[in-house]
Amino acid sequence: MLLALIVFSVGIVGNLALMCIVWHNYYLKSTWNCALASLAFWDFMVLFFCLPVVILNELTKRRLMGDLSCRIVPYVEVTSLGVTTFTLCALSIDRFHAVTSVPARPQRVESCQSILAKLSVIWVGSLVLAGPELLMWQLEQEGSSRTGLPVDRCVQQASAALPEALYGLVLTYHQARMWWSFGCFFCLPLLFTAACQLLTRHVSDEKRPSSASSAPSSASCSAPSPKQQRRERQLTRTVVALASIYAVCSLPENAWNIVLASAGVEVGVATRALLALIGQFLMFVRAGATPVLLLCICRSLGQAFMDCCCCCCDECVPDPSASSTSSSTNATALSSALSSPVPVQEDKLKIVPALFSDKAKDSPAELIIGTPC
Repeated sequence: MLLALIVFSVGIVGNLALMCIVWHNYYLKSTWNCALASLAFWDFMVLFFCLPVVILNELTKRRLMGDLSCRIVPYVEVTSLGVTTFTLCALSIDRFHAVTSVPARPQRVESCQSILAKLSVIWVGSLVLAGPELLMWQLEQEGSSRTGLPVDRCVQQASAALPEALYGLVLTYHQARMWWSFGCFFCLPLLFTAACQLLTRHVSDEKRPSSASSAPSSASCSAPSPKQQRRERQLTRTVVALASIYAVCSLPENAWNIVLASAGVEVGVATRALLALIGQFLMFVRAGATPVLLLCICRSLGQAFMDCCCCCCDECVPDPSASSTSSSTNATALSSALSSPVPVQEDKLKIVPALFSDKAKDSPAELIIGTPC
């Protein structure tokens, strides 16, 4: 319970902070950052809706919201896996384009239509691939052998009331679910990320000798700037970190599922329930650790988060010395401006900036374009 509370608190705060930073900062609304915010949104959904249901079911042996939660919780979890898979593939492709593109092109703020079009591919694909989860799970109740109280269990069983074609599709998905999850949600993102990393390194290594052997003018034009080199290193660290934490948290569940299926070992219901609980908790740990890792690795996101925290602290704890200093400065400027023998028009030009220079700093954050607060 204590571990679940820590994961829930850290994950909720981290994912909300990441989404708010990208949403409120105009200059951070790129496809890369919006993909990270989309990943944070689904991690937030997994923690906010699935973690309390799973923990409550483990403590009370009753299922919150009954049969609906048996279908919604696996659907949200598999959708989150799909979003993570497609996001890793998209970030790997974006990094490849960033490294191999012309360095002279300036980075521009993309339009909302372009960003939504790219994110819709990730979301629609993930929602469609997770669709069979809504039809495969059912709620079963049985009496406890020790207490005699009813115990709720979610089992994988296709309903016979489904149409024949849909029933056959769900039954096929149920039989191939383990290998489908292993191939699509584990092997695909990791292998695709590794292939893009190797291809990007190969292309960048091929560009170096050609730029070194060419004329100085052409080499200076094709050589990446220090700013672009820092951006490339940051993109590489982000993709590698996301792939690493995804692999570490997903490997145990896939490993024991394959071992149990290949060895033909029969385990009890309690053992399978315990393994499923450990797999779900590893997913919750990944959803809580991912935003913290992104805020630590991505310099722009981390700086925006620290600036926002500093703004909130400055607003909550006013500095009396600063306010007295500013008021005395304004009074001095006003008295000196009134006593100086200058025309009235010049008096206004001097008095107005002196009076309102400090007030402009305290203006609402919505009036400042690009502020992280």
